[in-house]
Amino acid sequence: MKKHNIVLAFLVPFINLYIGHAQEQFSREAVLEDLAFLKSSLEQTHYNLYAFTPKKAFLENAEQVKNEITEDSVSLLKVQSLFQKVISKANTGHAEIDFPIQPYIEYAQKGGTLFPLEIALEDGKAFIRKNFSGNEKLKIGMQLLQVNGEDVNSILQKLYPQLSAERTYFKNAKLEFWSFPRLFWQVFGEKETFTIQVKNNDTRSNFELKSITVGEYETVRRGEILDPKRYFKYMNDIAYLHPGSFGAIENSDEKAYRTFIDSVFTDLKSKKARTLLIDLRNHPGGDNSFSDYLISYFAPKPFKWHSKFLLKSSAILKEQTRKNNDTTDAYFRTILSKKDGEVFEYSYEPVSPVKKEKRFTGKVAVLVNRQTHSMAAVIAAQLQDDGFATIVGEETGDVPTLYASQFSYTLPNTGITVKVPKGYMIRPNGKEDVQGVVPNIVIKDHLLDEDDEILNGFLKMLKMN
Repeated sequence: MKKHNIVLAFLVPFINLYIGHAQEQFSREAVLEDLAFLKSSLEQTHYNLYAFTPKKAFLENAEQVKNEITEDSVSLLKVQSLFQKVISKANTGHAEIDFPIQPYIEYAQKGGTLFPLEIALEDGKAFIRKNFSGNEKLKIGMQLLQVNGEDVNSILQKLYPQLSAERTYFKNAKLEFWSFPRLFWQVFGEKETFTIQVKNNDTRSNFELKSITVGEYETVRRGEILDPKRYFKYMNDIAYLHPGSFGAIENSDEKAYRTFIDSVFTDLKSKKARTLLIDLRNHPGGDNSFSDYLISYFAPKPFKWHSKFLLKSSAILKEQTRKNNDTTDAYFRTILSKKDGEVFEYSYEPVSPVKKEKRFTGKVAVLVNRQTHSMAAVIAAQLQDDGFATIVGEETGDVPTLYASQFSYTLPNTGITVKVPKGYMIRPNGKEDVQGVVPNIVIKDHLLDEDDEILNGFLKMLKMN
């Protein structure tokens, strides 16, 4: 099947901090024009803008944002932050405006500083995930209670409007990915020092911390949470596959991806492996043509990643389709043939497995966590619903019945990129509840760190059986 960008990935890798950019300023009139365009374009392009938020509440929130635009000249950072508040009110994970990377780069080049702790959000609590403060008394896993005298939960409520998601669990996953230090800066601005309160067992302690530079932070944190790399190995008699991005980030060469998958399953056959672990944790998602090819090697019957897939056409979608896609492709031709605003079902033929002699017939388990995003969550649900694999780990942040099939366009004056879902997809079992993929075997991923509770816990279970 050709690539259709059914579910775009969560994000791109962090941009090189030392590329020069100039912070832009926009007139109040230009910003207000873009705000009006943002509202009207979301109504045109979003498959169902008011699915989770009533129209009245959405428009009232947009009006409140409008009232915050008072200066004659408005920075890109402020514009992007305000427009995030507008689009996030739809509570749709794939309707979003990304973190303001360009202003962040300029801030870094000027020697800007950040909060020196990363956090993990679990069960309504914030835990220290990484400590860059130099204070050795602060231990990984301590609970963070306050920052500068404000309760962490109160701070989170002020950060959430910058994040688009169907529910708090997914907002927390996105916050972990973008990182607390970055979002704290975006909302509260630069702080030279921080007073924090932490809890270790039943003991509360207060600490004074100095900020660290953005450059130092980006160096010592050692990359993003999401992992697009692909690799394969054996753990004794267990085969382990980390398939990498499904074309969502830099690994977009589908031919190279297929060659890699071919080699994996050829090796599995030659070594007569009986158990395969596929790791979709910290996965950005991507295109179904990549995941379909992987699944075809172990599926016992034809399969589809959805029970229903619906799309909404619009003038903006058609414009972007003509500009960015192969208009001879049947999928894109169908979009262009529909009237603006028309909702229609797009039918895919089931994907057939590879020939029996090439097919892997052993047991398959798929590892997931709260950072299993987009198409990765969708196919985890498909494998669970079809009984092709056992799902292991923790509930995914993203949901497998969702408004997705994301595409992008830019606002005319500010050039800010808006991402919007043009479609609605329902998981194979037909359930439409707003819930992530709940594993067959639940193992929590505490702190998202190198202590691999999910993999080690499941390997231990396999040895016991």
